[in-house]
Amino acid sequence: MKDLKRMYIGGTLVEGEGTVEVISPATEERVATVAAAGMGDVEAALQAARAAAPGWAATPVAERQRWMLKLRDAVVANEEMLRDCIHREMGKPWGGTREDFDLLERSLKFYAEEIQRVHDETLRDLDGTHEHRIVYEPVGVVVAYLAWNFPLLNLAYKIAPAMAAGCPIIIRPSAATPVSAYAVGELCHEIGLPAGVVNILTTDGYAPSDALAASTIPNLITLIGSTNTGKHLMKVGATSIKKYSMELGGNAPVLVFDDADLDLAADIVTTVKFNNAGQICVTPNRVFVERGVYDRFRDKVVARARAAKVGFDRDADILTGPMIDGRAWARVKGLIDDAVEKGASLLAGGDRPEGLERGHFLAPTVLGEVTRDMRIYQDEIFGPVVSLIPFDDRGTLLDLANEGEEGGLASYVFTANLALAEEMARGLRYGEVQVNGVKYDIYLPHGGIGQSGIGHDCSRLALNDYLVVKRISRGLN
Repeated sequence: MKDLKRMYIGGTLVEGEGTVEVISPATEERVATVAAAGMGDVEAALQAARAAAPGWAATPVAERQRWMLKLRDAVVANEEMLRDCIHREMGKPWGGTREDFDLLERSLKFYAEEIQRVHDETLRDLDGTHEHRIVYEPVGVVVAYLAWNFPLLNLAYKIAPAMAAGCPIIIRPSAATPVSAYAVGELCHEIGLPAGVVNILTTDGYAPSDALAASTIPNLITLIGSTNTGKHLMKVGATSIKKYSMELGGNAPVLVFDDADLDLAADIVTTVKFNNAGQICVTPNRVFVERGVYDRFRDKVVARARAAKVGFDRDADILTGPMIDGRAWARVKGLIDDAVEKGASLLAGGDRPEGLERGHFLAPTVLGEVTRDMRIYQDEIFGPVVSLIPFDDRGTLLDLANEGEEGGLASYVFTANLALAEEMARGLRYGEVQVNGVKYDIYLPHGGIGQSGIGHDCSRLALNDYLVVKRISRGLN
């Protein structure tokens, strides 16, 4: 990697007003130095996007599609480079980088095709005096704030529907993992994408970041991040009327009933929980297990936790990489210690894995007999920890699963009883309910309820966030 990774603003690669050192959480060594935006750079990006908006909105869909597929071709041609960026800046296992890469490639293709299915609609006039059309137009300038946990996947969720809908976009990746996003900026520059259609910059500090949302230029603010960050950006963005599309925090429950396929449930819980070091918004947090199968399920989860490979080696089949930084490691370790002090059983892990002296690694951890008074029950863990909670009363289970302000994103049900599964799925107040399996893809809606977000990523529904509706009515003489 080059010593300085430049921002992409207004069709040009620029050095910016500051720099950020990107440190690998696996080796604790510098990965790259990237340009960081100051207030002047933020204003330049906003003005570039505003200037590009009329032309990009008027660009025929077929031409927008050509640009999207041209960028997709560049992404495919640079797979090794892009995956290496993620591998190094996150310490993500090499196998895990494929999901990030694949979603970027597939998202560009999916939305290039999906935008063709957006058509004007005709409304019947009940009096026969007018004709009415509903037309869909680009919302305008978009500002997208990305989380660090899936650097390219999160970028894919935003860049593709924005380009397809005809919206210039300013992408602000996390300062923890900006390298792969900057690499996409370089590809946009190489293919000669029209100036201002895509702008990519990170910020060092809150003021430049907040300035993007506080500006009256953006028409849509979109975010992948915590509920608190979402609230903050909505407050900062109240300088003008804007649309919001936000995928926020979650405290995902898992309901394991006594007739469930316990091996299937254990496989899914541990894979989703230990992959990406548990730093996934939809990963299981509170695993409610019916008392009759609790011991058997516990043993299966513990065995899988102890077998999970942890580390940073491109040539090894590793499941669990490092936490993003020392602060995140200490926070999750604090949740574990609090639970143990309050009576939880530490069944596996709980600390740094043996033999990994460097990096922010936390061993895959299993806690048994977790109770509601423990912080790990109440807080989104965002780490490789399975919290097991036995239950006896099915009648109160939905109340337990639904409680808490930060629920509402993902939930899981395991049972062979389809009627029970449907009852639970209907009763769970979550945007996604996964029954006896887990499936995420670009064509499936992804979004939360309540404090877990507004709007959608993925699927045709995401385009709704980037489009506005106009009614055109004409009197009939």
